[in-house]
Amino acid sequence: MSLRTVLFLGALAFGPLVAGSAAAQDIGIPLGTVPAAADVQDTSGTTVSLARHIGRRPVVVEFWATWCQTCAALLPRMEAAHGRYGSQVDFVVVGVGVNQNLATIKRHMQRHPSPFTYYFDRTGAAVRAFEAPATGVIFALDARGRVVYAGAGEAQDVDAAVRRALSSR
Repeated sequence: MSLRTVLFLGALAFGPLVAGSAAAQDIGIPLGTVPAAADVQDTSGTTVSLARHIGRRPVVVEFWATWCQTCAALLPRMEAAHGRYGSQVDFVVVGVGVNQNLATIKRHMQRHPSPFTYYFDRTGAAVRAFEAPATGVIFALDARGRVVYAGAGEAQDVDAAVRRALSSR
């Protein structure tokens, strides 16, 4: 097991203790930062850059896993926000490369269809670019690509994060 995997699993184990008390700016890259370009895989296995979503219009990026209970709890909030703002904001779900692979993500998507764009972060490049400490973490970026919200846990106000991304100038 690599050091990266050990650190990520440690963050998952302790994440719920931090997530409930963390303010939006307590995790990930600092607010106002544009994340570094990160290559991920689309659902066909083709390498693409997350930069295709950054700096064009607002985007919500969730770090997610098929086995993540927090992610499952966040799903209704993500879907509701997509229903309200999907024509104005990209919703991107980045599957982390811990205890899952592209095939498990595709099976999950077939069983549980949702309106988001899914990617697989096989190498951890997106996790590093956003400094995402665990799954169930959401980043909202404005149209310039700057992080305006970073939060963790199932009680996040996804609507407020999207509104912040839309109103940022």
